[in-house]
Amino acid sequence: MIQNVEIKAMCADPDHIRNFIMSNGGVFKGTDHQRDTYFNVPHGRLKLRDGHIENALIHYTRSDQKSPKASSVLLYPTQDGQVLLELLERSLGVMAVVDKIREIYFIGNVKFHIDSVKGLGDFMEIEAIDTDGSHTMLELQQQCSHYFAAFAIREEDLLTGSYSDMIA
Repeated sequence: MIQNVEIKAMCADPDHIRNFIMSNGGVFKGTDHQRDTYFNVPHGRLKLRDGHIENALIHYTRSDQKSPKASSVLLYPTQDGQVLLELLERSLGVMAVVDKIREIYFIGNVKFHIDSVKGLGDFMEIEAIDTDGSHTMLELQQQCSHYFAAFAIREEDLLTGSYSDMIA
């Protein structure tokens, strides 16, 4: 189980985010065209991500709030998700499909996304991630808050839910 604290916000100045990350020891992992298919489930969110860099079946729970939000994530890497996609579509039904171009960066255990979401616009995400129990939730919260301030994100730009909520 992966624990993280994340912030998602509209992004008016992607260059500012890129420049800050790279000038502070950031590592660029690549640009990924991702298609996330969200399925109807009784609790949490279940999505199948199909991309060139990241491919996984992902279930997560988190509260919908504007402030940094804690998430519990189960991730199952996939190679060819077409059969799995068809199986999940038939058994659960599709709630929404999110098509995006995602730039992926890291500084230590903090992952940054700059997203251009089809039909929605430009966004950015900060995810302070703990995969092995080496970070407390307080540390993850502090990391997220640090970058929130460094990027000068405005409260009114914060998103409460998922891209799937905006599309659905």
